[in-house]
Amino acid sequence: MSEEWWKEAVIYQIYPSSFKDTKNTGWGDLKGIISKVDYLKGLGVDIVWISPIYKSPQADMGYDIADYKLIDPCYGTNEDIDVLIAELKKRDMKLMMDLVVNHTSDQHDWFKSSISSPKSPKRDWYIWKPPKGHDASGNPLPPNNWSQILGDANSAWTYDKSSNEYYLSLFTPDQPDLNWENPEVRVAVHDVMRFWLDKGACGYRMDVINLISKDQRFPDADETIVNTASGDAAGDTGGSAKYHPGWKWYVNGPRMHEYLRELKKEVLEPYKAVTVGEMPRVSDIDEIIKTVGQKDGELKMIFIFDVVDLDNVPGQGRMALGDWEVRDLVKPIEKWQTVMIEREGWNSVFIENHDNPRSVSRFCDDSDKWREKGAKLLALMQTTLSGTIFVYQGEEIGMRNMPKDWDVAEYKDIESINYWKKSLKLHGNDKDGLKKAREVLDTKARDHARTPMQWDASHNAGFCSENVKPWMRVMDDFKTVNTDVQTRFSSEDDLSVLQYWKRGLANRKEHADAFVYGDYQTIDDADNGSVFAYLKTGKESGQWLIVLNFSGQPVEWSIPEEVKVKGWKEGTYFKGKPDNPTKGVVALRPWEGLLGMCSDWF
Repeated sequence: MSEEWWKEAVIYQIYPSSFKDTKNTGWGDLKGIISKVDYLKGLGVDIVWISPIYKSPQADMGYDIADYKLIDPCYGTNEDIDVLIAELKKRDMKLMMDLVVNHTSDQHDWFKSSISSPKSPKRDWYIWKPPKGHDASGNPLPPNNWSQILGDANSAWTYDKSSNEYYLSLFTPDQPDLNWENPEVRVAVHDVMRFWLDKGACGYRMDVINLISKDQRFPDADETIVNTASGDAAGDTGGSAKYHPGWKWYVNGPRMHEYLRELKKEVLEPYKAVTVGEMPRVSDIDEIIKTVGQKDGELKMIFIFDVVDLDNVPGQGRMALGDWEVRDLVKPIEKWQTVMIEREGWNSVFIENHDNPRSVSRFCDDSDKWREKGAKLLALMQTTLSGTIFVYQGEEIGMRNMPKDWDVAEYKDIESINYWKKSLKLHGNDKDGLKKAREVLDTKARDHARTPMQWDASHNAGFCSENVKPWMRVMDDFKTVNTDVQTRFSSEDDLSVLQYWKRGLANRKEHADAFVYGDYQTIDDADNGSVFAYLKTGKESGQWLIVLNFSGQPVEWSIPEEVKVKGWKEGTYFKGKPDNPTKGVVALRPWEGLLGMCSDWF
């Protein structure tokens, strides 16, 4: 497998509205990011990826873009992005932009022209269809029964009365889908990409890039059921839903690979751009290797969601809660660690981003007693898995989900708002139903990853000035969970979560042959369902054993005889080297992880 600089890079995602405010607006900005470049360099970051900062009405937090070439004033100016790129370059770091080209804002000039008249030159830059018919009252019916992604009680089509046609808007009515069948649209997208690459960006994270090709028949989706227990489409109780998920008709659509190959030829290859595609609802190996195969693939890597979707319920939306066991975590990791080596593809390593809750709350125990241990356990796992690693802001200090006793009004995300509206409509006065719906919100909402970054113990956690109200409420734990406290933490026996992440990322780079490129092997243990153990083997640094106790209970784990541990390099409970036995039974404390070296030169 070829070695590339971007494969070994640490990519740090910034959610700009919540990172650092310097303009005293309660909203993060580019100058705030610039002020923290040295912090990111100290963590070990190579590439900074910023979620959309383009001009936007903010109907979906910037993923509704009104001008692809203009920075939104709430974040700063185009000159600010030039300064950021220059400051990153001084530190041998790079900037990755967020590309959102499945759809635009309804305030984009392209769409304003498109909706102005059926005869507009840009009418077919978007997807317009006449009504399928009319109901008994004479009201027009959408072209098909597809449901909206961020509000599945609603149609994916938005009606324009002036022309008596609908436009496709898969996410929200404010986000009309572009018509990639039109070559003029593709040329315009290429132009946008060149604009930022010419400015010095190293590449793109590509938002829902596998939705750009729709089945042009636009058939109805299979019907689902409204689950009155969870409030989500599908399930085995309740009545028929009005609209239904149409994923099978636009996920990895018929011309997607053609469009990506064109993108690669026209833009990505000439600029040697680093790319990571967001491709939800795809787990097929052959289909993914077509995209990220190192010989002929269209993109460098994609986000595979098998791990972060493990508590989803089959047939239901993302906002549903299913049970999971440690083996459900192990299976997708084992699958993709192995497949990418065998098929010469490439992984992205992540368990947090702006669309998912905090990992320590989701996979571990985020109580005050165990939060730090769980956060370190997850850090050890991620820093030892092959692929390019992505760290989400606040993950490196173990930020957790919003408290369950906060009022539902603290949830600001459009998906959360739509979900709660639907839940209130479904459950009415059913307290148990609403309680279950609230549990889903408390566990899965995107809002959890969007609370302000916690820098210090000052008012508003150092995110913004004391006399300013942040756009989202600051977490109550900011006085003890912040970068300042964790940077200054001093103990002969232990490390803070931040210090542990720094050590893990440095160790990953030092032994990249094993942890970035190395072979992977799961160690099965039927007697310990809570332990996830695996071997990573590199050509130069040899074999390593990683043992992770994913439970809040002490566990005894037996080292297989064929695994020859020479010594323990680090553990989540230790600052120095653990003194655990290298043969026989190892006693693991709750949420404890160990990293052992199996080569003779240890």
